[in-house]
Amino acid sequence: MPSGSDTTAEAVRGPAPAGAVPSTVTGADRRPGRARRLATLARREAPRTALAAVAGVALGLAFPPYDLWPLSLVAVAALSLLTRGRRARQGAWTGFAFGLPFFLILLKWLHVVGWDAVVGLSVAETLFVVLLGAGLALTSRLPAWPLWTACLWVAQEWARDRLPFGGFPWGRLAFANTGSPFTPLAALGGAPLVTFAVALAGALLAASATALWGLRRGGGPRAVVRTMEAFGLAAAVTVAGLAVPVPTKADDSVQIAVVQGNVQQAGMDFLGRPMKILDNHATATEKLADDVRHHRVPKPDLVIWPENSSDLDPFQFPQAYDRIDQAVKAIGVPVLVGALVDHPTKPGYVFNEGIVWDPRTGPGASYTKQHPVPFGEYVPFREQLSKIITRFQRVPRDFYPGDHTGLLKVGPAKLGDVICFEVAYDEIVHDTVGAGARALVIQTNNATYGRTGQPEQQLAMSKLRAVEHGRAVVTAATSGISAVVAPDGTVTHQIPEFTQGVVSARIPLRDETTLADRVGAAPEWLLAIVGLLSCGAAVIVGRRGRTKDEKGQQ
Repeated sequence: MPSGSDTTAEAVRGPAPAGAVPSTVTGADRRPGRARRLATLARREAPRTALAAVAGVALGLAFPPYDLWPLSLVAVAALSLLTRGRRARQGAWTGFAFGLPFFLILLKWLHVVGWDAVVGLSVAETLFVVLLGAGLALTSRLPAWPLWTACLWVAQEWARDRLPFGGFPWGRLAFANTGSPFTPLAALGGAPLVTFAVALAGALLAASATALWGLRRGGGPRAVVRTMEAFGLAAAVTVAGLAVPVPTKADDSVQIAVVQGNVQQAGMDFLGRPMKILDNHATATEKLADDVRHHRVPKPDLVIWPENSSDLDPFQFPQAYDRIDQAVKAIGVPVLVGALVDHPTKPGYVFNEGIVWDPRTGPGASYTKQHPVPFGEYVPFREQLSKIITRFQRVPRDFYPGDHTGLLKVGPAKLGDVICFEVAYDEIVHDTVGAGARALVIQTNNATYGRTGQPEQQLAMSKLRAVEHGRAVVTAATSGISAVVAPDGTVTHQIPEFTQGVVSARIPLRDETTLADRVGAAPEWLLAIVGLLSCGAAVIVGRRGRTKDEKGQQ
């Protein structure tokens, strides 16, 4: 006798009445039933989805320019509660509902390029949070689940920091906590340890809320103890960073001047007429030289110009070379100049460089940006994508990546040059300090995103790097925010956006390294691997549970 589902179904239903025609279910009949199920599912999930979206908004407000860092704990706790006890697919949807509004708020500064860029990048980044939501749901049934939650947050950031095209680290929990009790933990394990601590504290708050809910339902004394334990641990993790010593003692110091020359206008067309930005910085430097001659300010040992402070290649345009040389000779000390330089052997490619310009010998050592921004400084699959997205034609040349760290001798100081978005990448800054940088310089051009919140977000990263590496961090921006950050993360000097100005400051030079410098990426890898292993353990435990249930039914 043939076997199969048709035979089995017939046996269950019994023979059809004489003369009856067997009924069939058509696609049209199935669709209303499926639609009703989807509508029911949507109604059931709507409150949870709405709460996840609100939590995502809260996380966005934890970051600059809003700086409401306690909301990062609330957001983590909310996502933990909303995924707790759910299936992986349900957790994934909750992660999407949480992640999309978060990134839309965080990355809204991209609207200068286009709102489609905001939405596109937000969706791409949200996919990592989708996986996080699925992982949180899987591990929520394991013992010690707040610990696995924190590890999964680190794993999610580990992946986002690297994939695709070298990753995009914006939106790490650590970058929302650059002025909170968690910040000193960066000196022990860098940004990953700060993220882990924030996520652990938030998950413990969720555990406390879960135990408190059990108390309302008559959980008894044990529920009281669990509530107090979880809340106490969350408080302990939150203040633990205050006990971490942040090394700040200087081995030496140097007098610097940071020049913010300003730009003609904000937005995509910030360059204005050729030589305008270069002339702004040269003029501001010559005014500084006049102030030095009249003893209004101390003479610097070195001067720092920002990224793209020369809007023409000084090696291709003699007028740009002469204007830089004139300004450097006027101040009489080495100047770190930012310029785009044509690749010597690859037409169509340029280097984004910081060049040490000496008043006597001219241009010398340089650093080339190692991590150009995809779709901003180079276009992957240019030939294919430019036909579809004509906006990419506004990036006429691709930036060619450098192959070494930014350790530069500028006057009497060994400085580590990091250009623009590179400050967000752990390994670039870590390798620069490891090469011997005694202070860090962030050359940046934020004119495209002026007054959008992006410069504040980038300055927050500088604050975290200062604590992480125990180094003064000098941010030089064409249009702002230029600032000096002390090794303890305190901003000591700052120039507002779209203002021409000069900061004169004496910054400490340090040789001592932090524990974060010595351990490097090891904490991040360890925590991320533990998070992934916890998902594997949850799958195994779930299968064993189903197997036991099946045996019990037999």
